Amino acid sequence: MPRADAQRNVEALVTAAKTEFAEHGVDANVRAIAARAGVGTATLYRHFPQRSDLIAAVFRHEIDACAAAAPALSADNEPDQALELWLQRYTEFVATKHGLAVSLHSGDPAYSALPAYFSERLGPMLADLLAAAEDAGAIRAGMDPIDLLGTVSNLCIPPPGTDDPGRAHRMVGLLLDGLRYRATR
Repeated sequence: MPRADAQRNVEALVTAAKTEFAEHGVDANVRAIAARAGVGTATLYRHFPQRSDLIAAVFRHEIDACAAAAPALSADNEPDQALELWLQRYTEFVATKHGLAVSLHSGDPAYSALPAYFSERLGPMLADLLAAAEDAGAIRAGMDPIDLLGTVSNLCIPPPGTDDPGRAHRMVGLLLDGLRYRATR
């Protein structure tokens, strides 16, 4: 188990990298990431020897945060509202990952386990939300959670020449309207 100060440094670096990646893409300056985290670049490289290691850590962190949101949303909202809020949360996760898709498909071995991690963490969470919404009669039955994750991801890709930050959320809203069409309620 890492020392407490080392763990704090890793958490600070992942948080700083997440912010820098959101602002500047995955090619953000490592010195800026280290400075934002309050550590030196040697500390960054000690924990994340390759940029891909840091990108993978940020991606896993974001997947975990997105997965953790599902039970809380289910506990505090009606099933259809929980599903909508979680899909919008997931939309935010996907829409703010500038350049990440290109990195993930680069063939770098640091990313090889991420697709399975993504499916294993998010698939069951979305399956639970879908089942609750189906049981409540809020959406039609039979939606595959992995298909829905992929559909939302595709809706987050902006058309060439556009820069509308609200577009992805509107498109996911339309998708949700489609899921509600012919619901049993």
